[in-house]
Amino acid sequence: MGLTWFLNSAHTLVSGHSTHDVRNQTQEAALSFEITTKGVVPEGFQMPLHYPRYKREDYEKMEELKIDLLLREYGIGFKGSLEEKRNFAIGAFLWPDQLS
Repeated sequence: MGLTWFLNSAHTLVSGHSTHDVRNQTQEAALSFEITTKGVVPEGFQMPLHYPRYKREDYEKMEELKIDLLLREYGIGFKGSLEEKRNFAIGAFLWPDQLS
């Protein structure tokens, strides 16, 4: 308890802000980000940090929810049957030499 008080006091003297001020600012920024991004669906194609590394066989066995999440991650809203979604994912994410 005493050490926490001392460190908080030292931080306040050096930076001019208390640890509580910094925590509150961080929490407010996180809350603001959550409020502004909640429910926002990306429009158009978005390139995530990774490219899917699935084989044709993986897509053919993939559950519908997983395909939906993968397509949504790339900003692709696709409505159709499971087979149509699988075929779309195969066409969108596999290179021509991987299609056969």
